[in-house]
Amino acid sequence: MQLKIPAQAGTLESSDALVLIEPLAAGSGRHIELESSVMRQYGRHIRQQVMATLDRLCVADVRILVKDKGALDATVQARVETAVRRSGQACAD
Repeated sequence: MQLKIPAQAGTLESSDALVLIEPLAAGSGRHIELESSVMRQYGRHIRQQVMATLDRLCVADVRILVKDKGALDATVQARVETAVRRSGQACAD
């Protein structure tokens, strides 16, 4: 799926995450940047949550920046999904 416009979701408040996405040309792949206050403990897990959400939404070519402030898994997933939907369209299940 090709995203259309840059978009964002979330805030920089405690226990939340700010997700910024930017569409890339077809075939560019996924470029994920992660900033987190709990990077050492949960960085790998947060990255896996982002990848799983992008897989579920059929997003292949995107630059995504996640600024995590201790968000729960469901919050990270919701922020990524909201940003994707704001950017364009997700594949139908």
